[in-house]
Amino acid sequence: MIAIIDYDAGNIKSVEKALVSLGGEVVITRDPAVLKRADHVILPGVGSFGDCMEKLNRYELVEVIKEVAASGTPFLGICLGQQLLFEDSEETPGVPGLGILKGHVLRFDGDKGLKIPQIGWNFLTFCHDKRLFEGIEDGAYVYFVHSFYVKAEDETVVSAVSEYANTMHASVAKGNIFACQFHPEKSGRVGLQILKNFLSLKKEAPVC
Repeated sequence: MIAIIDYDAGNIKSVEKALVSLGGEVVITRDPAVLKRADHVILPGVGSFGDCMEKLNRYELVEVIKEVAASGTPFLGICLGQQLLFEDSEETPGVPGLGILKGHVLRFDGDKGLKIPQIGWNFLTFCHDKRLFEGIEDGAYVYFVHSFYVKAEDETVVSAVSEYANTMHASVAKGNIFACQFHPEKSGRVGLQILKNFLSLKKEAPVC
């Protein structure tokens, strides 16, 4: 079973549709018991960092997410769902993120003459952990919609980078935790392969 965390994120249905097309058994839920017994868990996200953290706290999902992440269950953050895994964001100063991964979310440099937000296709350059990208060629294009980007403290967790106004950490991976700034559910064949690779992952030993 694949559980998509329901906290009123805007891209839940498109993620569900992509997973169903791959043959996945999908449930959209905020029930802690369901999230804890799922084989794979996905945290989607569209909107502002502060608003989404407020909703995660309102629905009492913060500790549940941390427990699932520590359990070894394959966990995937998408778009804002990647940013929320880190410590904080320049979008909403003073609001802590989940802090599952060390690092910060920064605003694109608006002085580079590029349109902010970045909306559209951009390339990936792979590095370090490539489990999400098995069968995908370096330089593949995926679909982004965002004004902020992740800067991970430990660059060994960065599995793909991309370039826009800054070099951004477009995807990260650490143990059973995976995330991508782009939208695999909107990235055509490449995106479906990424989701397929994620669904092929098995539960790891719990983090001590």
